[in-house]
Amino acid sequence: MNANFGVKGPWKVVGGTLKRSKGNPGRVENLFSMVAEKIPYSFLDEVRTTVTDLGYDSQGVYVAHDSMGWPRYIGRGEVFSRLKERKRQRTAELHYFSFYFIANKKHTREIETLMIRTAGSLLSFNDKKRRLDQMTGRVDDYEPGTDFIERQSKKGRPTPLDPI
Repeated sequence: MNANFGVKGPWKVVGGTLKRSKGNPGRVENLFSMVAEKIPYSFLDEVRTTVTDLGYDSQGVYVAHDSMGWPRYIGRGEVFSRLKERKRQRTAELHYFSFYFIANKKHTREIETLMIRTAGSLLSFNDKKRRLDQMTGRVDDYEPGTDFIERQSKKGRPTPLDPI
């Protein structure tokens, strides 16, 4: 893919395909089919049109960033409609967006969970997955069959009624 989305203000947005290095036959499948990071919201419609025209499924993980580039909202689902809705809700606050289309869709929830837990206190939404303290999240937010190591209190694993 080669795409030029134009210039708006101080920003030029382009797209392309990453090339494998010589000697790398690409035996391992890619984690992502497409990524976009910190694109100005003014390019949202152009990016949506191009991505749709290229035949991508626009389900993935998305991030809405403030003017300093800090993440303020992370979610998963239909990327472009969700990003548009976040911008409508917080017009003055949000300036950039990122998204990640995951090649194997079953990992979308895990990647979203990891990103939410990493960004934690910077985010502006419900506290179901993010932690603002030293307590851990629940390992069952990840895919069944995943091996894990978790920290527990001396009394054992928290029950579903315990605050997380």
